[in-house]
Amino acid sequence: MINLENDLDMLIDKHLNEAVNFLCEMIKFESVRGNEGPVNRFIFNEMKNLCDNAELIQISDTFPLHSEYSWKMEGLNYSDTQNVRFKFNPEIIMGKSLIINAHSDVVPPSRNQIDAFNPAIKNGKIFGRGACDDKGQIAVIYLALKCLNELKLKPAAPLSIDIVIEEENGGNGTLYAIHDQIKADGAIVMEPSQFKILPSVRGAVWFEVQCVGRPTHSGSQVPGISAIKLAYQAMRILEDYHNELLRKSRGINKLFDEFENPMPLTFGMLNAGDWPATVPAVASVKGVFGFLPNNTVKEVQDGMIEAIKNHADNWLRENFEITFNMLNNEGNQIPENHLLVEELKKAELKAGIEPVVSAMTAACDAWQYVHRLEIPTVVFGAGSLSHAHSNLEQINIEDIRNLAKTLLYFIEEWCGLTDK
Repeated sequence: MINLENDLDMLIDKHLNEAVNFLCEMIKFESVRGNEGPVNRFIFNEMKNLCDNAELIQISDTFPLHSEYSWKMEGLNYSDTQNVRFKFNPEIIMGKSLIINAHSDVVPPSRNQIDAFNPAIKNGKIFGRGACDDKGQIAVIYLALKCLNELKLKPAAPLSIDIVIEEENGGNGTLYAIHDQIKADGAIVMEPSQFKILPSVRGAVWFEVQCVGRPTHSGSQVPGISAIKLAYQAMRILEDYHNELLRKSRGINKLFDEFENPMPLTFGMLNAGDWPATVPAVASVKGVFGFLPNNTVKEVQDGMIEAIKNHADNWLRENFEITFNMLNNEGNQIPENHLLVEELKKAELKAGIEPVVSAMTAACDAWQYVHRLEIPTVVFGAGSLSHAHSNLEQINIEDIRNLAKTLLYFIEEWCGLTDK
């Protein structure tokens, strides 16, 4: 087997500044939902010569009609939007096939995040929207392929790298990428994990509860029914349901048991009323309900509806509607001693990193490979979720270096390497 160790540190150091510049250029693209096309074409042009085959995959304007499409948006079209796929197709296959997934879309700037799309380098860290979630992971892939290209090596088994859109709003980009039913022996979904190997990922249901009250003037002697108070009642019921579901989920997957609340329930938006002196007629609460892989999206959705029906007062029971029109991700898991996990651990040790196997308490696209394609999948990457989506989003340059090194050692072990 061809061995990387003799030249790898030198090559990574040689190309690290290129990867840093590549990341900074990606950050400059305001690739929020509906505007990912320009950055994906930039990625395509920068990386197309580093693989056997590169393809810009045009997203169809009929895609929103797909039964599993997440979060329809009025006026959104895909005429300027593509996924990117880079492939290695060796003539003689000597190893195990692999998919690597990362996303190029980002969430909008946070409050008080100045110059979110103007990257800054300070104290060995790169700051900006997407620095770790998820453009930093794409920079790692770029650095790894640069090294292989200079060594005139390539994977000895099929390797497909998908750079996708719309991960942040439910995974539409990955849904489109896998419509050809691509197969592989394993997949890595790259997300900021602080180098932790995550074979278990929680699921998520994004929801909206709309409560209808009875409006009256603040001075009326005819009592009104406040939709805000109804919304508060619904929130408390959903909290009780969440706590019960968490209690029942304890002990089933020990990787989640290390966390106090591995499946958070978040109420993110509340809209109600149109005048301070009027009892509000309608209140809407939007949020996300996390759950562990021992439950399904359908079970959680049904449980939320039944919880309000069974525990609300008479008025709320007849005057609420709950919808699930946004992100709905299943949880996923593979055994923590799966070969994919074990070989990633070996690669980390070889790169000088102490391996940690844990669980992901956020949701991502990994479930689509596990549930839709039955491909064993882990989440793995550099940077921290505590910085993602924040006004201090960042990634350490040294982490880009170390992750590229780890990824190359893993590809060497999993796929094998052969001369170009």
